[in-house]
Amino acid sequence: MPVVALLVLDGVPGHQLTTPGLVFEAAAGIHRPARTELRICSVGPALTTAGPLPLEVTAPWGLDGLEGADTVVLAGRDDHLAEPPPAVRDAVRAAAARGSRIAAVGTGTFTLAATGLLDGRRATTEWCRTAELAARRPRVEVDPAGLPVTDGQFHSSAGVFGGIDLLLHLIGLDHGRAVAGRTARQLIAPLYENAGATREEIERELAGTAGLEPTVRWLEANLHDPPTLAEIAAHARTSVRSLNRRFRARTGLTPRQYLLRVRLERARQLLVTGDGTVDEIAARTGFGSAESLRRHFRRLTGTTPRAYRAARRVRPGRPGPPPE
Repeated sequence: MPVVALLVLDGVPGHQLTTPGLVFEAAAGIHRPARTELRICSVGPALTTAGPLPLEVTAPWGLDGLEGADTVVLAGRDDHLAEPPPAVRDAVRAAAARGSRIAAVGTGTFTLAATGLLDGRRATTEWCRTAELAARRPRVEVDPAGLPVTDGQFHSSAGVFGGIDLLLHLIGLDHGRAVAGRTARQLIAPLYENAGATREEIERELAGTAGLEPTVRWLEANLHDPPTLAEIAAHARTSVRSLNRRFRARTGLTPRQYLLRVRLERARQLLVTGDGTVDEIAARTGFGSAESLRRHFRRLTGTTPRAYRAARRVRPGRPGPPPE
């Protein structure tokens, strides 16, 4: 049975701590060879998850849990710009030297990049952090697309829904696209049909879809008034069926999924950098109501817009507003 070591540090988002177990369990139910031993590893026995309601969690494994692991997954953390402990860097380097596959979820890429193992390699992180990663680690070739990136034994992704995109990618590499796709459908919905595709395959698909760029830019410029599927197809001068096929090849998502992702990302930016109310941000990003924004936002991040804003704006030691 393959062993996956999930390395978590203080400030790990709670959903990134629990998602791997859910994904691997779902995959094993579909395809018995996908059964996996999952080890939750940390520097010490106890760690604290990210806010707004931090929880103290006991990790069953220390850094010795990386020994013998076929895959090491680095979870994200709130304080992603801080250098990881030297023991973490040494343990990850040792795992890579043994031939373990190393994967990073979201801001976990910053932790992996701090080891120097990504120097001269391609990697990605959360969409809103790609410029930050490129500036901080100029020797890393940062891919802003958000799709899982594979460069040798190293894998990274934007960390959609707690890392489901990356885990499906790894399952696709090990057990095939069909298993990854069925696992995705059992969990929520397929994030992309080409889960597990090599980067070369993705690039070949992208080569035939460059004509969608004007439509993608048009969607991003009209988040306040999301168009219908028929209107998107009309703008792209194609049929709805062709639009769906080309959008999946271009972005890995359906037009509706892509639009929702961009609207949520824009809402996250406005919560941190703007002063608008949740209602105003909901209107500016096309959700129509604060309740609709809250529902989608919680599904993506595991928290509410107000709590998300408070956690990222309040100075250390000062309490923020109560959760919604």
